[in-house]
This record gives sequence, structure tokens and C-alpha cells, in this order.
Amino acid sequence: MMRSGIFCLWPLLAAVITVTNARPPMGNVERATPGKLVVAHHIIGFTDPYAVSDWQSDIQLAYDSGLDGFALNVGSESWEPTQVANAYQAAKNLGLDFKLFVSLDMSSFPCTTADDASILRDYVTNYASHPNQLLWNGKVFISTFSGSDCTFGQSSAAAGWQSEFINQLTGSNAVHFVPSFFVDPSTFTTFNGVMNGDFNWNGGWPIDLTYASAQSELGSNAGDLDDATFPSSVEGTLTGNIGVFATDSQYINGLNSVSGSDKTYIAAVTPWFFTHYSPQTYNKNWIYLADYWSYNTRWETLIEKRDQVDVVEIVTWNDYSESHYIGPIEGSQPNSQAWTNGMPHLGWLAMTNYYATAFREGSYPAITKDQIYMWARPHPKNADSSDSVGKPTSYQLTEDKLWAVVFAQSNAIVVISTASGTTQTVDVSAGVTKLSMDLVPGSGMSATMTRNGQTVVSLEPGSAFTFNASPEIYNYNAFVAYATSG
Repeated sequence: MMRSGIFCLWPLLAAVITVTNARPPMGNVERATPGKLVVAHHIIGFTDPYAVSDWQSDIQLAYDSGLDGFALNVGSESWEPTQVANAYQAAKNLGLDFKLFVSLDMSSFPCTTADDASILRDYVTNYASHPNQLLWNGKVFISTFSGSDCTFGQSSAAAGWQSEFINQLTGSNAVHFVPSFFVDPSTFTTFNGVMNGDFNWNGGWPIDLTYASAQSELGSNAGDLDDATFPSSVEGTLTGNIGVFATDSQYINGLNSVSGSDKTYIAAVTPWFFTHYSPQTYNKNWIYLADYWSYNTRWETLIEKRDQVDVVEIVTWNDYSESHYIGPIEGSQPNSQAWTNGMPHLGWLAMTNYYATAFREGSYPAITKDQIYMWARPHPKNADSSDSVGKPTSYQLTEDKLWAVVFAQSNAIVVISTASGTTQTVDVSAGVTKLSMDLVPGSGMSATMTRNGQTVVSLEPGSAFTFNASPEIYNYNAFVAYATSG
């Protein structure tokens, strides 16, 4: 995650969000008891140019796409409190049952003295009685990004959070504290009396899977990782890391050892990861494997395990620096324009409602519109470029493939094309079908769905996407396209 106040407003690639199973407006309804929630991590640091109307647009879009709220990642920039206030005002203006809570970015805030905790407490007291503030069993829900080393002048981080934050907030300002502490879950008991839960930020990616670790696991087959597409033996090794619940189980076991009965587990779901900063800037240049329909697969895992998960947090709504945004490309960017501009992700947002509904309700909703979603990187993984930053670490893990997901109301025929004369025809059944196809340098992508001889969905990004054999820069972000029936 990257923070910046640099302004660069980019136009949104035109798209229409067609929502299935949208929830009707409910007004400012207070939840009697917390249920299953789906929220998105929204980084305030990239909203410098926002007006209240921009927040209203984001909140309405998120609500219509099946989200219950935003986790507002706030840092130490002087203008950020104003944008937090704008977000809360926008939510109130809309009159939706859309919840907000603050996620204190402790990679940004100082936290070495007792005085450093004052501004953090203000984010609780300023919004504790706001109609859109998320309350959890009557307490103000608040989270963090990082912060496990914050002592606030005390002898330990646990003592610091306890004395300068938790104990200072009482009555209607009492907090339900669910941080994202980057510590071994087996040490969660260190924070007894402080943590009411934890957010497993890195749970959505296979962060321990690297080119080196994959080589070690594959042994004699390791050389296949350098190919554009992999044999089934290699794919099987890699897909075993996608969408799994392993770290979630570790976090849940750690929380089970923490004192108290009202504990909340937040699981992460995320569609992608690519960042490309030089050593002279932020020195971040790597990918996490996100092929094999990772967003869909992770959702399926969390729905299956929903009895163990209280909240799903989508990482993220707007972190352009790491390519895992699902919202519009707007606001300000942290010098990530080169790999973000022209790379829309709204298709991932459009499909979210289906999975969010299933997570909340425990069963998948009916598919009421035919839909096709497709995504791909913009150049071959082994392409050469004059880009001085170089290829990202672990780029070898990805394949030169188009990934597609089809939502069908009933049996249909889907034709996918990645070049003239290069097509794949599939009979799909009612429900969700995952498809993939090799990309062709110099060409693009398209798809149609037909039923009874009639075209019901046509997806043709045209010149917006070309799989470019000779890129000017290395870009392992995804271009996401989608279309729905009328």
C-alpha cells in the first residue's frame, strides 16, 4: 500500500454497471447485532481532490455493487481529516444503510509518545454518534493498517494501545478495536485486553509464493516457469496457492487464544497485485500471483468458510500503486499512472455483488442477467522493454493467458477470441463458468454469448486493449472488460 497527496485526475473508461440482486435503500438503519459484512478498503490519501459529490458517487456505486461499507484508511496528511468528514457527510446525504469506519494507517502516523494518540482518538469521538458509523455491539468499530510496534510512550505496544487509546475511550466512545497487526498470530495473546479481533491484510494473496519457492517446489519441472504458458503439472502446483484458507486459519486460531468473547475476524479478498517503483522512488517492483481467477476463487473459499469469518474486506477500492483497485480510476495517484491509466477494473466490482450476497446470506443468488467478464495483462511476460525499472520480481509465475468468467441464466454457447481465427467455443450451463485462453501478441480479446441462435451478450473492447509484443514499459497490471445482457 502506498500513500501520496500527488494530484492527477484521470478519466474513467466509460462503462455501465448493471447490478443484479441490488439491495433497496434502507435509510439510516442501525444494525441491532452485527451480521456478515462486506466492505472495501478506501485510501483517503488518494482522495485529495474529492468533493462531497465524489464521495457520494463512490458510496452509491459501492452500495449498488453489493458493498456494506468502506474502511477509510487515513494517514497523517493535514488535509485528510477534511476528506474523512466529507465521506461521512456524503453517506449521510445519501440516506443509505452504508457503514463507514476508520482504519488508522500506522505506517503514516507517529506513535512514540502519549500525545501521538490524541488525533487517533479524535477519529473515534468525532463520528461515534454519526448515523453511518459502524457500531459493533454498541461500540465504535475501528481498525488499523499496521501499528503492532506503537508504544505511545509506554513500555510495550499492548500497554500503549491500552492506556492511550482503549482506556481513554469510554461510554458512547468505547471502541471495538480490530487492527491489522503484522505479527505472528500465535503471539496475539500479547494484546489481551486490547484486540477485539484482527484483519488479515495479506490473506488475499499467496505472498509466500515466489519464483524461488516455486522453483524449489517444482524441482525438475522448474524450467517450465519461464514459458509463456505452463503444462498442467506446473499449473497444478501454482493453483494450489490460490484462494486458500491457510493463513485465515492461523489468524482465527490466534484470535481464539485471545481473552474475551466478542472477537471479530476480517478476511481479505483481492483481485490482483503489481507494483512498479524504482529504487530511486519507493523501491517496490514485484507481483503476487493472481492468475487462475483468483478473485472468484478467493470469494468461493470465504463463502464456504463463512461461519468462521465476520467481515470480508476488499483490498482495495482505490490503491492504484499496487494494482488491486476495483473502483473507478479517479482522485490522485502516487505516480502510478504508467501502469494504471487505461487499465479499468470495474468488471471486478460489477461481479462483486454476486459473491457479497452469497457471503452475507449463505447461498448464491439467482443469476438474473447474462454476463461475460474478461481480463489480461497488456504484454507478454517475457517481452523486453527499455524500461529502466526492469521486470518485477516473480513475473515468471504468471501466464500469457486471457482469464474469463461467464454468468449464464441458462444453457448458452460462448465464443472467446484472442485473434482473428483464434477462438474457443464452449457450451456453458446455467451458473458460473471459468474459462481461459492463450493470448496472441498484436491482437486483443472479444467474446459473445448466444442462446437459441440469438446473441445475448457481446463483449468487444476493440482498440482499448492490445496484447503488445513490444511494450514501452513493463506493466503486469490487468485490463478488465465486461458486458451484460440488457
